[in-house]
Parts: sequence; C-alpha cells; structure tokens
Amino acid sequence: MRTSLTEEFGIEYPIFAFTPSKAVAAAVTRAGGMGVLGCVRYNDAAELDEVLTWMDENTDGKPYGVDIVMPNKVPTEGSPSDIAAMIPEEHKSFVNRVLDDLGVPPLGDDAAKNAGVLGWLHSVAQSHVEMSLKHRPGLVANALGSPPKHIIDLAHENGLKVAALAGATKHALAHVENGVDIVIAQGGEAGGHTGEVATMVLVPEIVRALGGRAPVLAAGGIGDGTQVAAVVGMGAQGAWMGSRWLTASEYAEDGGSRAMQKALVAATSRDTVRTRIYSGKPARLLKSKWTEAWAAADAPEPLPMPLQNLLVAEAHQRISEAQDPEVVAMPAGQIIGSLDGVVPVAETMKQIVAEYEAAVERLRGTLA
Repeated sequence: MRTSLTEEFGIEYPIFAFTPSKAVAAAVTRAGGMGVLGCVRYNDAAELDEVLTWMDENTDGKPYGVDIVMPNKVPTEGSPSDIAAMIPEEHKSFVNRVLDDLGVPPLGDDAAKNAGVLGWLHSVAQSHVEMSLKHRPGLVANALGSPPKHIIDLAHENGLKVAALAGATKHALAHVENGVDIVIAQGGEAGGHTGEVATMVLVPEIVRALGGRAPVLAAGGIGDGTQVAAVVGMGAQGAWMGSRWLTASEYAEDGGSRAMQKALVAATSRDTVRTRIYSGKPARLLKSKWTEAWAAADAPEPLPMPLQNLLVAEAHQRISEAQDPEVVAMPAGQIIGSLDGVVPVAETMKQIVAEYEAAVERLRGTLA
C-alpha cells in the first residue's frame, strides 16, 4: 500500500489510527500504520509528558502522531472550579437524577474524581503541542479544524506536519489557506465530533476542490480494507480510522472499559446518535440508556463547550466504573455495526491489508 503519505512518513500502510489509548496507538505504529494519540483528556502536561515518553519507547523508532482539540471559540479560560461555577444547578440536578434512575453507583470515597476535560481550552491545547515538541511525533492533528496560525508555524518550525479535520469543503479550503499540510475529510458517519455530509460525497468533493494542494485522508465509516480501497479510489491518500480500534484487545488492557467493548460488539450500524451531550459540540455517540435520557422531553439543553464536559465528567467516570453495557457514554461511529469481536491490533491490521489487496484485485479485474 503506497501513497504520498506512506512516502512522507516512512510507514508501510496509509492507516492513521486515532485512539485515546497509548497502547493501541503504539501497536498501530509498530504494525506499519500511524497511531495518533488523543491528548484532550490530559489536563496535566506532566501526565502527557509521561505518556509521550512511553510512546517514544514503545514504537520501535517509527512515527506516531498526537491529536489535540483546539476550537476557534470557547466560552472562557480558567480553572475547573472557575468554569464549573458557570454550570446551572438545573443541569447538575438532572445528571444526578438520571444516574440514580439508571442505577449508576456513586464513586467510592477513595476514588480520584475526574475534574473534567480542559483540553479544548486554547491554553491547555497549546500546552499539549508544546509538550509534544519535547518528544518525537511526526504529526499533530486538530480535531476541531485548523489550529491557530501560530500553532501551525510552531509545528512546522519543529518539523511536524499539521492535519485538520474538515466536514465541509469550505473548511478544507480554509485549512490549506492557513497552512495545514493534510486535510482529514470526515463524513458524518464518524464517531466523535463530526458534520453531516456522508464520506462518499465529502471525500471526492474535497479532493477536487483542493486540486492537489494538500493530501486528503478520508474518515467516517471506514473500518475495513475494502473501504480503504474505496477512498483511495476517490483520491484520498489514506484513511483516518477511530471506531475500529475501540474493540482492540490492547484498549481494554490499557484501562478501557470492557463493558463498552461488549456494547460495541453487540451494536448495529444504527445504534449511534449525533448529539451535543458529550462535549457541547455535535458528536456521534453509541446509543445507550444515557443518551436516551438526554433525548427525553424533560432533559435540559446541553451546555456549550467546555461547560458540558465539565458537567458530565464525573458522570462519565461513574458510568465507566459501573461496567454496565446498557449505560455507556462513548463516542462511536456507524462502523461499529461491523465490529464482531475484541481483537489485537496486529491481527486487525493484517485483515485490513488483506481486504485492501482483495478489493484492488477485484477492481483490476473490471478493466477491459
């Protein structure tokens, strides 16, 4: 599998794997793709430093990436307590009542409570970039579009390529104008923060609009080698995959929820919902009793970023520790309907490559 991006980064396969798990990211890199570690949950730069040191030591000298979340606008900067003071009591009462109704137990007295994710504040996201420069990632990606120009310049000055997600052609054009090196064209099928246009429509549209000014990675609804072959056929230089790695065996071994994996394996492609309840911005999540409660008539409107995540941070921690497959709070794309087991990363990569090769051979056979 050879594209401009495999040549650019010196990797075997144009498979870019976004994951919150360092173990999964490292395993993908070792298997010939590029693991991209999600940094948003690291409020403390020292903790990220420790994790990236581990990545440096467990990727066999091969390149990996980091993913930050830096929105164009946030309500305010400040400490968790400062920002939490802006959360209405109505919302706090609703969350507590739902957790009680769903039988989610409180955290134990000795549990370290989750203060919430501050990684989408500019100051924290910038600290993620600055800490990354002390290590050896080859790519920094922004999940919420083009980073500020000074961040792009800082990355370039230190030899990193910059990627940005785009859910519309106008966003892709703006990214390239700002200096972004790689556009990730993410269709609405994707998990997490996503737009509404389908991947099949969005990818060729963005490829045509950019006209070769920047390579395109396709994202959303991509989980096997046939889909990788399809987007490469549309002009993409590879695939950005996230949900496929949620059922990697390394994910559970790295602290991921086994109940969440059980729920994902049981789910169909119809068992996701696009909602603002996770972060305050539209994101596709796995349907569960938790998402259903927020869709009820008596539920309050989700708060803007970053207030919503601060509101539900402890709830997410309680849900995770409860280990109930029917009560899950997890971003996931429509590709989950194809997940049929908990499998090591290396096996999944071999399967994707074999499926890609078979798909290319089928296409070759259609030529006269």
